Amino acid sequence: MKKNKIIFWVATIIIILWEGVMPLGTLLFSPEYATAGTRPLGYPDYFAYTLIICKALGVLAISLPRIPAKLREWAYAGLAFNLIFAFISHACVDKNIGFMLLPLVVLGILTVSYVYNRKVYTNG
Repeated sequence: MKKNKIIFWVATIIIILWEGVMPLGTLLFSPEYATAGTRPLGYPDYFAYTLIICKALGVLAISLPRIPAKLREWAYAGLAFNLIFAFISHACVDKNIGFMLLPLVVLGILTVSYVYNRKVYTNG
């Protein structure tokens, strides 16, 4: 049980930092860079701002233990869709293999968080 919690929290902290803290920090402290990842793909600026807010809310939902399980499931789904569509966007627009692989790596970490979230919260 302790091993499951450690794996869950390590994966979840990586997701919190990568999908929540970094984008929100960029928006708050360096807003001129908030659209650096979406503008080259052809998305409007408001999309980047909305995406950052949704990521931050999703990260909160998966990391706070008192959040209802249904809401946590939706947060995981939203974050997963974001990463899948990031991969698709890069595959279709810039075809940069590094930019294409990064969302898949983060999706793998998100999957570990999801699997161990279920083990921790359904068994304990």
